[in-house]
Amino acid sequence: MQTTDEKSRTPQTGRRIAGEDPAKREQILDGAKRVFMEEGFEAASMNDITRAAGVSKGTIYVYFENKEDLFGSMIERERRRITETVRHVLDGRRPIAETLMEFGLLFATHMTADQTIRAMRMVIAANHRLPKLCSRFFSATPINPVSVLQEYLDRQVAAGTIVSDDTTQAAKQFIELTTVGLFKPRIFGAMEEVPQKAVIEQNVASAIRVFLAAYGAKP
Repeated sequence: MQTTDEKSRTPQTGRRIAGEDPAKREQILDGAKRVFMEEGFEAASMNDITRAAGVSKGTIYVYFENKEDLFGSMIERERRRITETVRHVLDGRRPIAETLMEFGLLFATHMTADQTIRAMRMVIAANHRLPKLCSRFFSATPINPVSVLQEYLDRQVAAGTIVSDDTTQAAKQFIELTTVGLFKPRIFGAMEEVPQKAVIEQNVASAIRVFLAAYGAKP
């Protein structure tokens, strides 16, 4: 007769099925995030992450295959979090300029934050050795900032507020506009400090003017 422990293991590997305990998985990711942000991807060790997460190394391997998988999962979690945050502001009951301003401020602030910049630099630095990590970082998940903005723009097209035959492209363009002149200088070190709120507001306001000039419904 199989024990409970044996039943929870996969027949091929003998490892537990990942994701048995969501709280434990989050605990590991929280510890990994602290280590990656402090040490960088290359310097971080699984022993460091074990100590930071307060779990055994065996427990980590129940949920994650290796350090690359752990880092990729951490990035995906952060992407889900910012996606859920910006999704909540896409309220069709407010004027489109007001909604886009709140969306743009949240997105641009996140993309220029120290933690985001450090994470992206880690991926770029590891790309020569771990190309799959870079691919995973930039792969489009079904739910992401572009997809939720595209859904909002679809509703605005239906309401006659904007005119677009490709709202996915329109969403990508607006998102790029919100960080023009900010993101690249940050990622390449030309802008060492996080941009001030007033600078981001000015950037997003300009993005909205350009976007609505291109897509706004004409009288």
